[in-house]
Amino acid sequence: MKLIWAIVQKDDAGALIDALTKDEYRVTRINTAGGFLKESNATVVLAVEDYQVERVMSIIERNCQTRVKQINPLPPIMEPGEFYVPYPVEVEVGGATVMVLDLADFRRL
Repeated sequence: MKLIWAIVQKDDAGALIDALTKDEYRVTRINTAGGFLKESNATVVLAVEDYQVERVMSIIERNCQTRVKQINPLPPIMEPGEFYVPYPVEVEVGGATVMVLDLADFRRL
C-alpha cells in the first residue's frame, strides 16, 4: 500500500476531494498554510493500493491547476530617510506537491 500526501491550493481542494470521493477513494483534508506566500492551502491524505497510485495522480493533475499571481516582495532593511518602492513580482502558484510513501501497515478500525 501507499500513502499519498498532496499539498494543493485551497481553491482546488474542494474539486479534488469531490473527484477522489466520486471514484470511491477515502480522503482526509487538513487545512494548512504555505511558507512562501503565507496563504492557505490544503493537504489531502489518502491510502491506496500500489496499482491505484497512477489513477490518483491523474485525478490530482486534472483538478489542481497552476496560476500566475502577483505579489509584492518584502522591502529590504532600509536606513532612515531611504525610499523603497516595491514592484509586483509574478510567481507561479498552484498545482500540487505530491509525496507517495510506502505503508508498512494499514488498518481501518
